[in-house]
Order: sequence, then C-alpha cells, then structure tokens
Amino acid sequence: MLYWFMKRVAGRLGQAVYRPNVEGLENIPATGPVMLASNHLAFVDSIVIPMVVPRRVNFLAKAEYFEGKGVKGALMRGFFGGLGHIPVQRGSGRAARAALDTAEEVLNNGGAFAIYPEGTRSLDGRLYRGHAGVARIALATGAPVVPVGLIGTDKVQKNGKGMPRIRPMTVRFGKPLDFSRYEGMGESTMIHRAVTDEIMYAILELTGQEYVDSYRPHPKAA
Repeated sequence: MLYWFMKRVAGRLGQAVYRPNVEGLENIPATGPVMLASNHLAFVDSIVIPMVVPRRVNFLAKAEYFEGKGVKGALMRGFFGGLGHIPVQRGSGRAARAALDTAEEVLNNGGAFAIYPEGTRSLDGRLYRGHAGVARIALATGAPVVPVGLIGTDKVQKNGKGMPRIRPMTVRFGKPLDFSRYEGMGESTMIHRAVTDEIMYAILELTGQEYVDSYRPHPKAA
C-alpha cells in the first residue's frame, strides 16, 4: 500500500518536476516475471526507474538503510520500503547467495525485479563489465531481461550527494532478451559470462557509454 502511495503521489510529482524522457516503455510486459537490467550512474536511478515503470519494481538495497534508530531510521525504512526496496546484507558469499535467492523469489512470484549488473555506481560515466549474478537469476527463473539505459541521472545528483537538481534525463527500455536457448545449462560459468555480456552490450547500445572490460571497484558510498 505504501508503495502505491509513493508511486501515485511522489512518483507523479517527480515526473511533473523532472519530466524524464522515457522511451520503449512498451517493452516491459504488463504482467508476469521480468528483470530490468540497468546501467548505474547515480543514487536517484533507484527512484527514477520505479517512477516511470507502471508496475511495481523491486530492488535490493543495503540492509543498513533499514536498520536506523529513532525517527530518522523510521523515515528511511518507510522511504526505501515504499520504493519497493528489499533489505539484504552485503559482503560475504552467504549474503550474495541470499540476494540471488531473494531476486529469484520475486521473479518466481511473477514480479518485476531491477538489478545493476555493474554492482555499483559508475563514478566516471563509463559502463563497466557486468557481474554474472544477473545471468544466474535469468537462467534460474527463465524471466525475460529488459535492458535499461539511463542517461543524465548523474547530473541530477552528482556522486549521490546534495539535493537532486532539475536536469534533463532519459530512460530507455530495450527489447526483452530471451535466454531460453540456454535451458539446462544454468550451471555453466561460460554460459553465465555469455549471457551477462549480451545483457551489457544491449545496455551499451541504449546508452552509448564508453565500455570498460573490467569490474568497477566497489566504493564504500555506493
């Protein structure tokens, strides 16, 4: 209920103020499981995507966002929960497995799940190599993957700090990617890499970013 309040009130207000240019929204299935795989430029990306997508979108978020004390902690829990964010611990193999399990649960229940294959924000505007978790989820659930290209969100809130500024931004949704041809090969690391690279190439075509064939170092602030 809180999610739809945030979407109908805050979401509509945000769209009216920032007026994002949205392309390819028809590529997102109205029902059924779908994974949205996006580049990641700014903290506001996790607000912009659910703001423009008609259906509920779930993200994974740092558990710390949900563990604060007092009024501030309650406000943060309400804010992130209202955006459809699901708390997960980070920093260990067990935590990574739990994150994948959570994503698979959302998709197996017919939901929409958004993920940043780079794993963290790009601080220089380039697109970095994707982590294979996105492929593992896609192959385990059979969900179509809709690539998402965000342009200009880093100008709205530079380095995730300060109040968001009104700047032009574009959200592009590409054609769904179907990986059913790899059915039964979901444990192959070579297939994981092939699927991940195909997803990253689709994102690259939407954004036109410079591509870096290495993983983005994980900043503490991301």
